[in-house]
Amino acid sequence: MERISARDGASVVLHSTGDGPDIVVVHGGGVTIDVYRRLATALAGQFTVHLYNRRGRADAPPRSMPYSLQQEIDDLAVVLEHTGSGNVIGHSSGGFIALEAALRLPIDRLALYDAAVSIDGGFPSAWLASAQSALLAGDIARGLAITAAGINPQMAAAKLPLGLRIAIIRAFMRTRIGRTMAELLPLTLDESALIRAHDGPASQWAGVTAEVLLTCGADGPPYYRDLNAALAHALPRARTLTIPRSGHDAINRAYPRMVDPLADFFAAPVTPERTSHT
Repeated sequence: MERISARDGASVVLHSTGDGPDIVVVHGGGVTIDVYRRLATALAGQFTVHLYNRRGRADAPPRSMPYSLQQEIDDLAVVLEHTGSGNVIGHSSGGFIALEAALRLPIDRLALYDAAVSIDGGFPSAWLASAQSALLAGDIARGLAITAAGINPQMAAAKLPLGLRIAIIRAFMRTRIGRTMAELLPLTLDESALIRAHDGPASQWAGVTAEVLLTCGADGPPYYRDLNAALAHALPRARTLTIPRSGHDAINRAYPRMVDPLADFFAAPVTPERTSHT
């Protein structure tokens, strides 16, 4: 564990493991780096993997208000500067942050899993106002139930009556990960609102010069396939990959079918020949 200074003077805590070329992980919303430790361990034989909690979580400093994408990018910038890394993995809302950062920071390789970007309305957000209202009323279970169904429409639970979904969420909130997701719901909704605010054509990311691997899970939210396809056509050096038998949390579970393509991507030389769309 190492503390480095953010641009506003706060401390960013870096958790590093492994040996080899450096990779920085930008985690998703509603969680901390704890759920990415299996991924770091799986890659540690070939790479030095750096995890850091984004603002408002665990050992990270508080968020500045109003919530700012620029602060997220600034924090990633100091981590990249400190580690000397040009390799980034972004998951979910962390994928959105990493992709935005790649427009401004010297990132050479960028692997995204279920990157939560909104392209021409392709990322669902109709649920957001109801979840925000529930949170404002102090009903965390209701807000979390609405959020879970809104971003995971493929799940059978998403089709259940809201009252039953709330009961399931109340039981889920008794688990460690459930308590964390409930505690971080305000941050999740802030990030979802930011993603919606950046909705537009995929061409807004056409200036990304990094080599990009756009991955999603075959069993995860289906809209990620369409978002990745749109990004692959807009980004000059990108290709897509669908991971079989994998949901939105597959990157946290770190099965070989998830980890091996990431390792291959970061181990190979960066060349124009590796930019074909699949």
